[in-house]
Amino acid sequence: MAIGPLRYLLFAVTGLALFFLISRSAIPIPENIGTKLNPATYKDTSTSSSSSSSLQHDALSSSGPSKYISTDRVNATFVTLARNSDVWEMAKSIRTVEDRFNHNYHYDWVFLNDKPFDDEFKKVTSALVSGNTHYGVIPKEHWSYPEWIDQDKAKKVRQEMGEKKIIYGDSESYRHMCRYESGFFFRHPLMMNYEYYWRVEPSIELFCDVSFDPFRYVKENDKKYSFVLSLYEYYDTIPSLWGTVQKFMEEHPEHVASGNSMSFLSDDGGKTYNKCHFWSNFEIGSLEWLRSKEYIDYFETLDHAGGFFYERWGDAPVHSIAAGLLLKKEQIHFFNEIGYYHVPFTHCPTGDQLRLDLKCHCNPSDNFDWKGYSCTSRFFETNDMDKPKGYENES
Repeated sequence: MAIGPLRYLLFAVTGLALFFLISRSAIPIPENIGTKLNPATYKDTSTSSSSSSSLQHDALSSSGPSKYISTDRVNATFVTLARNSDVWEMAKSIRTVEDRFNHNYHYDWVFLNDKPFDDEFKKVTSALVSGNTHYGVIPKEHWSYPEWIDQDKAKKVRQEMGEKKIIYGDSESYRHMCRYESGFFFRHPLMMNYEYYWRVEPSIELFCDVSFDPFRYVKENDKKYSFVLSLYEYYDTIPSLWGTVQKFMEEHPEHVASGNSMSFLSDDGGKTYNKCHFWSNFEIGSLEWLRSKEYIDYFETLDHAGGFFYERWGDAPVHSIAAGLLLKKEQIHFFNEIGYYHVPFTHCPTGDQLRLDLKCHCNPSDNFDWKGYSCTSRFFETNDMDKPKGYENES
């Protein structure tokens, strides 16, 4: 290279370096400017990686978990039971959970399937989840008929329920799913690594920012089970369920908690079941409770009765009755703050200012909580709780 051009090049480099040095010293930039803009979502990355960072968030102005300030993550995971064909509906669910909550916390996500997940499902979901993703195959013995089930009888029941147009009445796979969610998902090897779970299904939507950590709230406040929607079950799917539950209570009185939520489940002190249950497509709960002797004994009693196949017992009433009987009533929690939709029902947080604070985009008139087919009012009565201000405008 000629000396002339080289000289000009060196001059240019020196000039740029001098300009950069002057600019940095003349215009000081605060290191944590992000905290001044949005303290609820700021993440300090100076000492932690994205997968294990400690997080701070502002408390909300409402009562309950919103007062709680999280400092680190809990040993918890999202969990989803899905098929490969659910990939794009699952992508929507992940996106809404990440945008509204998990982009600040990076919790793991466990996906379970009775068939191996294909490469497309893994590629799409792992790209969307900010935490680690894990993919598990359900053991065959957990997604098949136990030896005590008469499969011919079960087939006949499906045919009869199909003729009666009972929802999922003729579905064999739905029954395996309900049994699995009732008694086995929390015992999958991948789930044994965690203490708490948040169940997410395909095609759900979160309407509001979740600017606190529900996992930490349930852990620190000894909540074993939580929900956002409740309703009445279809009686034709569970005609013998309560009788089986009564048998369990007679055989295991030591498992029935004092100060439980029997009044949420029954209008006559336990003689009959009023069909109220928590909608289990949204659950945040304790895996250690589900793995406890109390719950396992309960599930085994139900499983051997055959109602998952001879009727169409759903995991929602199974979980709800267990929570109502085996837990103290204060160990069950209602998350008013978490706006949620799963077809066809909406939970839109009650409270005008709360919805504004959480940047909700749901219509409060769609809120199911205080309508006639919801059991949430009963939950408040059982716990001697005042309903949120403004509920009367949504009934």
